[in-house]
Amino acid sequence: MTRLPARARTPRRPARARTTQPPVRYRIITASLLTVAALYFLTPVYWLIVSTTKNSADLFGTFGFWFSAHPRPLDHLADVLTYDHGIYLRWFANSLLYAGIGAVCATLLSAAAGYALAKFPFRGREAVFNVVLAGVLIPGTALALPLYFLFSSMGLADTYWAVLIPSTVSPFGVYLCRIYAAAAVPDSLLEAARIDGAGEARIFGGLGLRLMTPALVTVFLFQFVHIWNNYFLPLVMLSDSDLYPIQLGLTSWTGYADRQPVLYQYTVGGAFLSVLPLMVLMTVLQRYWRTGLTEGSVKA
Repeated sequence: MTRLPARARTPRRPARARTTQPPVRYRIITASLLTVAALYFLTPVYWLIVSTTKNSADLFGTFGFWFSAHPRPLDHLADVLTYDHGIYLRWFANSLLYAGIGAVCATLLSAAAGYALAKFPFRGREAVFNVVLAGVLIPGTALALPLYFLFSSMGLADTYWAVLIPSTVSPFGVYLCRIYAAAAVPDSLLEAARIDGAGEARIFGGLGLRLMTPALVTVFLFQFVHIWNNYFLPLVMLSDSDLYPIQLGLTSWTGYADRQPVLYQYTVGGAFLSVLPLMVLMTVLQRYWRTGLTEGSVKA
């Protein structure tokens, strides 16, 4: 019995894939640019944190980027929440109502419209999609006054509906959902569900929405932040201060700050509190920003 050479008996090890890294200078430039961008966005937040430790006199009499000699942030924030019978809490609840309900409705409507434009061929589909794209290009400030006249004629001006109904429309959300549904929802998977006897509504709710989760989370976050920071639409639509969102309410405080300087401190504290929900929302939902949810769901 002949032996094979030792060289022939030894199995070959698979060659390792070479990982190419960019040159060091490019990595340094990238890290430097990201650091500058992070400082640009985090510096205002740091200033808000520092300013919450100061009273009205310290806001203008001390260095802006260092804490007060006698910091009392909890007392200052408590004053914000209790001023004028707790009107800030009312504004905070209004903002949650506008942003929460508006973002959820806008996400569902965008998902349904984007899914239909991506998966159902019909006459005029591209024309409808082009109209949606045109809606992305039109600024919201250009539509505020026509919307006010429309809602005023319907008797809905100066009500919650005047801000909620326009907030449920997101042309960018429709565009994003259409692009994502075309790429992430396989036609073969939908055909298999139809063969099994599932209806279109069940397919959309059971498959479409689940496979489009990253896009839906993105639309929800974008719309929530947009509604939360929206100032011009509530300014045009609302005149009752009890219906104000946070942004409009804080602006009304600054209008009286010349006669009541303590409102400068309350405005800064209120701005800091208004940032917290956005930070929490981004932290909680960022783990859902994943792609490749359909990888392996359909065999080639």
